[in-house]
Amino acid sequence: MCGIVGYIGLKKASPILIDGLLKLEYRGYDSAGIATIEKNGIKTMKDKGRVRNLYDLDGINDLEGTIGIAHTRWATHGKPSKENSHPHMDGTKTFAVVHNGIIENYQELRESLEEKGYKFLSATDTEVIPNLIYDYYKNEEKNETGLLKAVSSTIKDLKGSYAISIICKDLPDIMIVARKDSPLVVGKGINEYYVSSDIPAMLSYTKQFYLLNDGEIAKLSRNNVSFYNINLEDVSKDLKDIDWDVSSCEKDGYEDYMLKEIFEQPTAIRETIGSRLKNNEKVNFDEINFSKEYLKSLNHIYLVACGTAMHAGLAVKPILEKLCHTNVTVDIASEFRYRDPLLDEHTLCIYISQSGETADTIAALKLAKSKNAKTIAISNVIGSSITREADYTIYTHAGPEIAVASTKAYTCQIILLSLLSIYFAEILEIEDTKFLNSLKEEILLLPKKALNILNDTSKIKNFAHKIYKEHDMFFIGRGSDYSVSMEASLKLKEISYIHSEAYAAGELKHGPIALIENGITVIGILTDPNLVEKTVSNLQEVITRGAKVLVITNQEIESKNYEEIINIPSANPLISPVLSIIPLQLFSYYISKEKGLDVDKPRNLAKSVTVE
Repeated sequence: MCGIVGYIGLKKASPILIDGLLKLEYRGYDSAGIATIEKNGIKTMKDKGRVRNLYDLDGINDLEGTIGIAHTRWATHGKPSKENSHPHMDGTKTFAVVHNGIIENYQELRESLEEKGYKFLSATDTEVIPNLIYDYYKNEEKNETGLLKAVSSTIKDLKGSYAISIICKDLPDIMIVARKDSPLVVGKGINEYYVSSDIPAMLSYTKQFYLLNDGEIAKLSRNNVSFYNINLEDVSKDLKDIDWDVSSCEKDGYEDYMLKEIFEQPTAIRETIGSRLKNNEKVNFDEINFSKEYLKSLNHIYLVACGTAMHAGLAVKPILEKLCHTNVTVDIASEFRYRDPLLDEHTLCIYISQSGETADTIAALKLAKSKNAKTIAISNVIGSSITREADYTIYTHAGPEIAVASTKAYTCQIILLSLLSIYFAEILEIEDTKFLNSLKEEILLLPKKALNILNDTSKIKNFAHKIYKEHDMFFIGRGSDYSVSMEASLKLKEISYIHSEAYAAGELKHGPIALIENGITVIGILTDPNLVEKTVSNLQEVITRGAKVLVITNQEIESKNYEEIINIPSANPLISPVLSIIPLQLFSYYISKEKGLDVDKPRNLAKSVTVE
């Protein structure tokens, strides 16, 4: 949940490092720092707070080194402070290290090193790494081989997850990087290499990347890179071209990344549909190519994810069950592997992660593979860890999502999983063809309908202005509208810090209605014609108790004392979550702006949760 940047080349490193950190700040922003190799050794500059604070540090402009590492932190061990900021050095200042992940046995390692006389300056788990490297290195020859051996021995001692980048004052022309369960890529330039925990940080410098796998080490010089496994045996690795547009990582005139990404949804949805669905054709997933016999043999499908991605799974559960006639369970990844789920060769597990680096989701995937279940990864990031672990991978085409609160990734996940459901149904041949064709026609219309919603945002903006000072809100819906309520409630919590809850509308009378009092805001979502009357009845119950009600609907309903009705285009209830969430994403955004908060970087959150 932190960001790493590294550079080795012929240019001054510090501006490149800070620029990369600014692009990675969505991954962590409690503190930041850089280290470069200067003529008189390694120089570190760091402080708590945002990356831009580095510009104010005395001496930052005097750094001339052409090799360096940098980090923006989301605190796990030790409060945000200058002392706990990365990079961390060993006691002799021979090594500087930046680290993402969690070293689970750091206390044991720290105590062992302290017994040997090593001193520690921070409360972090990371500080054991440079000291442990030095402890091995002091007994090796002071050359590249000796350093590689020290790093290999060190990472064998580490339990937990890590992506690390290391520089050494004795060897000012190389950098060592390694990873396990935390993302790290190496970008190739001309007589230079870049290191990053996320591809967008380096897209303005290169579009060619090497993707490190778990347990791998890379040694970088200005004109060469070598890869090894944990035992320092050579590893061959292909250079991959990443075709993301650099401009997609910029704000393009929008005030915030989140607003830009909300407005990118019509295009992102269209791109995700892409070549998979065309008029009068069957849905295409050639990369999976499941047989009818295999799909008929399934007794269970799991959709496993965290947060917003899990809500996408909940939104898709009804269509997957209806079209495939198979039991579908949506599971929280962090719970999945600890309850000994029933998994075998007749189980299909689908894992959803925008970043492809969500630690809990990857761990759950590994469990399923160990039980012979087939696994599919749904991700937005090419070459991410989850895509390399799964049996099959399907990509959304949302483009880089920079804001911490996910928006376009969610809608694209729903689209992709809906198409996958239809693909399975067409293979199984158990659902009415006319119904499937109608559903496909509606999916092809979703980009235009999403654009129609975004063409007029005034009503939702005005309602946000009226109620942004409130401290509690409630979202209710039935069926797929309930899953949207959960996602809308999460968005509000994430970026406005307003307490909110989502309930299945029929559950109100079973306890939650006790919380409804005069003046409180309730948001109702009504897109299923079979459930409208029931939900309207529930809304009347809260109105009679003094609630202000905002309605998001594509149905014809009477204005029964509702504060505001937001009409959205009609759609089959199975795919309506793609549309009904859009005004509610804007609702959260406008409330956060009214409160003067940082929309893109909400407190205590980071984009990729790469630790469990």
